[in-house]
Amino acid sequence: MKKSGSNLKRWDMVSEWRKTRLTDICIPGGVQTGPFGSQLHQKDYVEKGTPIITVEHLGDNRISHQNLPRITEQDKERLKKYTLKMGDIVFSRVGSVDRRALVRESEDGWLFSGRCLRVRLDRNKADPAQFGTESFKELMRSIAVGATMPSINTKILSDIEIILPSLPEQKNTAAILIALDDKIELNRRMNDTLEGIAQAVFKSWFVDFDPVKAKAEGRKPEGLVDATAALFPSNFTESNVGLIPEGWFLGKLGDIADNPRTGVQPTEISPDVPYIGLEHMPRRSISLYEWEGAGKVTSTKSAMQTGDFLFGKLRPYFHKVGISPINGITSTDILIVRPKSDCFYSYLLMLISSVPFVEYTDKTSQGTKMPRTSWGDMSRYESIFPNKQVFIAYDVLVRPMFYRIIANIHENKALVDIRDNLLPKLISGKLRAGEISESLEALTS
Repeated sequence: MKKSGSNLKRWDMVSEWRKTRLTDICIPGGVQTGPFGSQLHQKDYVEKGTPIITVEHLGDNRISHQNLPRITEQDKERLKKYTLKMGDIVFSRVGSVDRRALVRESEDGWLFSGRCLRVRLDRNKADPAQFGTESFKELMRSIAVGATMPSINTKILSDIEIILPSLPEQKNTAAILIALDDKIELNRRMNDTLEGIAQAVFKSWFVDFDPVKAKAEGRKPEGLVDATAALFPSNFTESNVGLIPEGWFLGKLGDIADNPRTGVQPTEISPDVPYIGLEHMPRRSISLYEWEGAGKVTSTKSAMQTGDFLFGKLRPYFHKVGISPINGITSTDILIVRPKSDCFYSYLLMLISSVPFVEYTDKTSQGTKMPRTSWGDMSRYESIFPNKQVFIAYDVLVRPMFYRIIANIHENKALVDIRDNLLPKLISGKLRAGEISESLEALTS
């Protein structure tokens, strides 16, 4: 009897569902295209100002805050029609039309670009959680027009038909989505912080030589225990590149790193082997959250191992450098870099992900339209190397941060899988939000 009663409740809930067009659950003018190119040019961007969201900032239901273009207050006022509010949904208008992100409180007041579409719902009729499911992504892909470059417009998006449960059930589902997304975002922020710390220490020790300067001035190096401080010299010496710490020397990247190349044919691998391409690598972040199965791979790729460093050699100015979180294969437009000795691990990662190194690869790259760097050029990059004990001290200090970054990536992958599996069941009525609230609280705490 309990079972049939439970089924009856679900049937009652499903019977409350309704089919509606998207435009009917939006405020008037809720589906809006971004400004045309004539209204906003790249030359209008400024270093400080109001951010503009472009397609590349649409992540997994989140808006990336990296490398945001910005505009002046005058342009913001001129383009106020394209201002975003918390709760808006931003879609890609061309290309990957299934990309979308929810505008959070931190992005309220930002603008969106002409390659995007904004949806502003009437929150008394619908909740944005319904638009974060895989089934909705599939719907977006199915309505796009154009084979070479799929696209959607305001009319296509406005006229799509969707089926919605009751508003209370939508809000319960939204609470679950937000809890999962908040945990995912927390892990991403932790990874950004850990990378920032590792970069700051690298710059302090190996670029600014702060511990050496402090000892040369008779001061105790800030933030270092005595045993670590003792590893640094207290004087500088002349070199071809100016003053460097005494006992340190000018070397080349190839002295401490290799570029292993193990080709893998599509016929040699299973379709579910993880594959990382340039499209999966974010800019200016060593955290690689995305990969896919090798089922679509049709050409030779390179074998990679967990912990390998991946460097995007095509258009190196995109600054795509990261740690592989998995064993698998990678694009041949990505160079695999490994340290020759374990003690070089952390130094090497921070060196090849630094702005000066990426700028060097850009300047030495070959090709006009599709410039590429090469391992030969990369291996000749000069850097100042410390003694082995300092290499080890830096590695001991920051390597645990990289392990934590990889662990957070896998936790996020698991949370995304849970979210994507739960939401269709919640929206379809096969599962009620209240039935999993306690388990979710434990998972995301």
